Amino acid sequence: MVSTTHMLVEVFYFTQAALIPVMIQEFHISLIDASLVVSVPSLVALLAYIPSGLLADRFGANQLLFGSMAIEGVSILMASQARSYWFLILALCFTRIASPVYHASGVTQISRIAEPDELNMAMGVHNAFGDLGTAAGVISLAFFLSFLTWRWAYAFWAAPVLLWGILVLVSPQLRDSRPTKLHQNIGRTGQIRSILFPAFVVFLLFVGIRELGSTTVSAFMTTFLVKMLNVPEATASLVFGLGASVGIVGDLTGGYMGQKMGARKALSWCMLSCIILLFALTLISKIFLFSAVYLVFAFFNYAVWSPMHTLVSEITPNETRGLNYGMYFFVHTLMFSLAPMLAAGFIQVSNVSIIFPLGVVFLAASLLVLLFLRR
Repeated sequence: MVSTTHMLVEVFYFTQAALIPVMIQEFHISLIDASLVVSVPSLVALLAYIPSGLLADRFGANQLLFGSMAIEGVSILMASQARSYWFLILALCFTRIASPVYHASGVTQISRIAEPDELNMAMGVHNAFGDLGTAAGVISLAFFLSFLTWRWAYAFWAAPVLLWGILVLVSPQLRDSRPTKLHQNIGRTGQIRSILFPAFVVFLLFVGIRELGSTTVSAFMTTFLVKMLNVPEATASLVFGLGASVGIVGDLTGGYMGQKMGARKALSWCMLSCIILLFALTLISKIFLFSAVYLVFAFFNYAVWSPMHTLVSEITPNETRGLNYGMYFFVHTLMFSLAPMLAAGFIQVSNVSIIFPLGVVFLAASLLVLLFLRR
């Protein structure tokens, strides 16, 4: 049930980025303004990560998982009815809040119930369900853009999300799960500082820089395809969605690699592959070859998640696992929020093709930081 909830939470992970060219046309706004549809909701979601991590260390899973489904279901209905761009951003802020409410509880639950030698594969399966949701969301968006409007892509998912939330709430399996009891005052500043030991700080630095590179590319991929390769918007969304579909296999492969060679080594090889493939994309202008190389890049870019999730579990204590995952997702989302605005600034003074060299620089820097990680 945890992985299925993850699938539904991730349905709208990339739809906002895929809608950037549509938002520019429908609401008559600039590229900088359109980038806010990604950045603002993610910044708002930041406020929920650490509180959600603390709650994951105190309560069972079903309450937080139900909360994430309820918030998402209501907010996507709001988004489907938005007639103002700013009201749309408000609705999507609530959609994004559903993600931290889920992630701190869901990933913590998996890390506590999975056997150590099976944790990499358990995270792989969990992430594969999430990417299945991401792919379904972007591909359904491509379908509705072709035959109706983007609004139907949001309205369509509201019913299954809300119904699943009810099933999660009444699930005896999740209600019976109990996290490890946390120290009484773990939220105090001194004790939060005490879990920021050197290995975890280095890991958070790696996560932040890597996310800058990855999101710089993903946030403007459909925009690049439409503006530079003259691909129709629906086709661009489809190519982007296929990347998430390939990511499902990438997640499972990343989990398998982590189980066989260790999470850190698997993560390093996946990062190196991403850098090489992203550099190759800077040299390609034919859409079919570009799409093929992009799909291989997406495979490895998704494969990093299983070893990254596992590394959090390996370098942090069980008693504060929820808070550690909350901080991990906080850094990830902070950079996810800032990257589109940073990239949009570079695009304004050059063109959208700049996303590829920027991505290479950030990913290479993050790999260098990873080399200094010690448990």
